[in-house]
Amino acid sequence: PYTTLFRSGDKNKAAKAREDGIKIDQMEREIESICLKLLLQQQPVAKDLRVISAALKMITDMERIGDQAEDIAEIITFLNGRTGEECHDIRLMAEATIKMVNDSIDAYVKRDVNLAKAVEDYDDVVDEAFLRVKKTLISMIAENSADGEYAIDLLMIAKYFERIGDHAVNVAEWVEFSVTGIHKG
Repeated sequence: PYTTLFRSGDKNKAAKAREDGIKIDQMEREIESICLKLLLQQQPVAKDLRVISAALKMITDMERIGDQAEDIAEIITFLNGRTGEECHDIRLMAEATIKMVNDSIDAYVKRDVNLAKAVEDYDDVVDEAFLRVKKTLISMIAENSADGEYAIDLLMIAKYFERIGDHAVNVAEWVEFSVTGIHKG
């Protein structure tokens, strides 16, 4: 979805991203309410308490992922139809972070510690791509200073993808905690 938006710069798709952000905020509040009711009414012990507390932590990261996706969509609308294709590592970052978010959620649903660890390891792919994006954009500005604002917009998009990857890692770490009782962070 966001890779498509990035290539098209479609303002309608960007508006849809904002609508999705509002839905994510509502879901965060609903899940938080459910978790708090479970804590108060069921008085869970050990394992169940870990699952609920991990869910409370994870929804914060998921909400932030939604916010950053909205920010990306907003910046894309300012690119005036430019796609950032000259900086192909941004697309790689988008695809990698989408994979990380999906896998971290799957890890939670399946209670799969190995998948959670794979998400954590995959963050290196995003971080390395971010370093390449910075180098590419520095070269772009050096070659044509008129592209400075465009390059900064692309850098912001890349930074948001990098942060989304970090939030996916946080979710994965909370998955591990919910299963093992050990939190790395």
